[in-house]
Amino acid sequence: MDLISGLQEVTRRMLVARGVRSEVVNLGGQPLHHYELKGRGKGPTVLLVHGLGGTANGFARIFFGLAKRFERVLAVDLPGHGFSPEYCLGPTCVRGQYELLVEYCQKVVGGPSFVVGNSLGGALSAQLATEHPELVRALGLVAPAGADVGHELIREVLESMDVRTAEQSRALTRRLFHKPPMLMMLFADAVRGIYATPAVRALSADALAKGEYLKPEELKRLTMPVLFVWGGSEKLLPHQSLDFFRSSLPAHARLRVVEQFGHIPHVERPDELVSELVQFADASGL
Repeated sequence: MDLISGLQEVTRRMLVARGVRSEVVNLGGQPLHHYELKGRGKGPTVLLVHGLGGTANGFARIFFGLAKRFERVLAVDLPGHGFSPEYCLGPTCVRGQYELLVEYCQKVVGGPSFVVGNSLGGALSAQLATEHPELVRALGLVAPAGADVGHELIREVLESMDVRTAEQSRALTRRLFHKPPMLMMLFADAVRGIYATPAVRALSADALAKGEYLKPEELKRLTMPVLFVWGGSEKLLPHQSLDFFRSSLPAHARLRVVEQFGHIPHVERPDELVSELVQFADASGL
């Protein structure tokens, strides 16, 4: 077992010891791992969707804060990520992941939820809201991908995630955080394997080949409460993404640019992100 796999397993065991259920469900022959934590609040179920190369473990530090406000917290490992086995539908890789997310919402979540997605998970969550609004009680987009900012800018982002050397690993780590923890920098080279998996490479290739982005006219039609959170220290996605969402989301959307948030605030500043999500839920009557 390599270092990253070992840390993933340690995190899983710690969560289970604190009352989080770790389970593998089977959807159309594809095993998917997910976490479930019963909450003490009256808000709807929260579904957390990670980004490219991420895992459900990445949300570990916000599970318990959210459980105080919401009735249930779920986090799923997308195919080929975390504890979910590899899976890809060849040239329709991204769409295949999305369709499994839809099926997960229909069969496991079992009703409309507060869907919160980060990065690629944000793009998938936004697509879910446009195509299946009956599954989305509210939408939270945290540094979402999916903006139509031009092929070359997207290529640069994906190339920065194609890490093959220790220096490239450290450079990517710096881009993910407002201020990278020293421990993360010391072990940055260990993340190379995360971004070299078949799923990550297939998703990246598919995104570059197809160039499919979220459509402003569809986003404008969203009627559920929408929260958009962008980091003042966002370094991975191009700043043009912020302009895209500002002009494309419906007028009722709550847009927040938060200082000292990087690309993955659920890892770096979990308490502050929980506060943003809870304030939004309160203001939206969730």
